[in-house]
Amino acid sequence: MTKPKKNKIRTDFRKNRVSRQRETDLTRRFQHEVTDADADLVQSESVSGKGALTRRRTVVGDVAENDDTGFAVHPEVDLSVCRSGTVLAVYGLESVVETEDGKPFRCVTRRLLKTLATDQRHVVVVGDRVWFRPQGENDGSIERIAPRHGVLSRMSRGRQHVIVSNIDQIMIVSSAAEPVLKPHLIDRLLLNAEKVSIRPVICINKIDLVDPADLQPLVGIYGQMGYEVILMSVETDQNVDLVRHRLKGCQSVLTGQSGVGKSSLLNAVSPGLNLPIRAVSHDTHKGRHTTTSARLIRLSMGGYVVDTPGIRQFGLWDIEPNEVVNFFRDLRPYIDFCRFPNCTHSHEADCAVKYAVADGKLDARRYESYCQLLDGD
Repeated sequence: MTKPKKNKIRTDFRKNRVSRQRETDLTRRFQHEVTDADADLVQSESVSGKGALTRRRTVVGDVAENDDTGFAVHPEVDLSVCRSGTVLAVYGLESVVETEDGKPFRCVTRRLLKTLATDQRHVVVVGDRVWFRPQGENDGSIERIAPRHGVLSRMSRGRQHVIVSNIDQIMIVSSAAEPVLKPHLIDRLLLNAEKVSIRPVICINKIDLVDPADLQPLVGIYGQMGYEVILMSVETDQNVDLVRHRLKGCQSVLTGQSGVGKSSLLNAVSPGLNLPIRAVSHDTHKGRHTTTSARLIRLSMGGYVVDTPGIRQFGLWDIEPNEVVNFFRDLRPYIDFCRFPNCTHSHEADCAVKYAVADGKLDARRYESYCQLLDGD
């Protein structure tokens, strides 16, 4: 009986995945001192098909296609000795993985996964479904990452920073005051939700600090586009039950700037979590980083939610300037009526979008937000 043929795939690895044989500061060192050990140094170095610095290797596995893991191939694993689980948190080189029966394991990541070429900053992220090989009572090694969906990510130093994966709802938490409301940040998060087809819910906390009537123009604009907006207050318990209902049975992520009350909201929604919270700075009126890393939290009423660190900037990933208008629900109905088919809706004549803004049919602030994103801000 012949063995089944393995699927061998030639794929890229990270550059300089091992240390170089020759040091890079030989000239500077030679100018200061010369020792007998220098005679034993490697005199040359080459990159060949079988050299230590080769960028490509043959991997046994399956081709990864459009699954948002960032890999070109999924390495083969022996499922008979592996267990499946969900990543609850990532701490440096270790990840906390929970099995289906609720048992946590502290896992390292298989070296092969860490050395495969990818544009992503981190190989394993919170929310990932993984297969890991148990090693001892509570330890293990992550062998493979399952295909992802519902990915929330942003640009970070020219690479994709995946914040969380496998979610179907993003709860954008902002505050009416302390810190000040930032509609442009909400627009960026809405655009990301539109791109990856995640249902967004806008929560404006701390409405007890302002007159709710002052928020109605903004709420009305988002409401007209079909977005759900919840005005709430953790301090007075207003509409906390509504937020709890939206989180029930869903895979959600809470995101927003520091100090808006994300952790306080979770403490109110699910008493007993006792997540650490801190007051807004009296000097800067900005939030302080209390949540330092993303963490997946199982909810007693079903589903889970990921609490994320506060964000001050949200750079968009993998979105070209000419694609931005397609993710603005309020601008989309007008783009087909422009004079030029490649209209950017910024400076061209006979632009239906600009006419709609001038006539008051489109909100001027939303159009300004679009222009900023179009310019790559």
